[in-house]
Amino acid sequence: MRALIMAGGAGSRLGMGEKPLLSVRGRPMIGYVTDAFRRAGCEPVVVASSKTPMTMNWCRAHGIAVMRAGCTGFVEDMIAAVSELEETGPVMVSVSDIPCLTPKIITTVCETYARAGRDALSTWVPARLVFSCRGSMPYREQVGGTDACPAGINILRGDGIAAEQDEYQLLLDEPCLALNINTPEDLARAEAFLASR
Repeated sequence: MRALIMAGGAGSRLGMGEKPLLSVRGRPMIGYVTDAFRRAGCEPVVVASSKTPMTMNWCRAHGIAVMRAGCTGFVEDMIAAVSELEETGPVMVSVSDIPCLTPKIITTVCETYARAGRDALSTWVPARLVFSCRGSMPYREQVGGTDACPAGINILRGDGIAAEQDEYQLLLDEPCLALNINTPEDLARAEAFLASR
């Protein structure tokens, strides 16, 4: 399955240059994410923008497919990328700021999607994990009776990318999915987590 890794945002909350290239234990964050998808048997395609030109260069230098988005918004850029790639079947879409992502998690997401029999799948993590890792909670809703936050990994059908799709919500009790990087404190927590692993 092809995996679109959305990496076109400015990363203004961090203020540390291009967010996908942020060094996490001496390695660009985007490298952790693309490597996890490759090891899970997915074909990563990084969707960058005019705000992340060095990320595009890094991808090209490392043999990772990259395409330039219009930087009009996450959803708009995703729709444009899927359309340009002429994807009609399932495509995975991921944020680029979850360096603790593992191939096992990706495989679990893909296998659950195959069993669910729905057009789409969204991945969620219990809000308690997000709070314990970050001390705050972004958007959340109830998933299977649990207060949960989106993990930033989804599967959608390409032939219906611009429409609402019948979605299965997958709740994973995985601390590493709660470690997305938006602040220097998030970075320190992710580095400590990776060091302990």
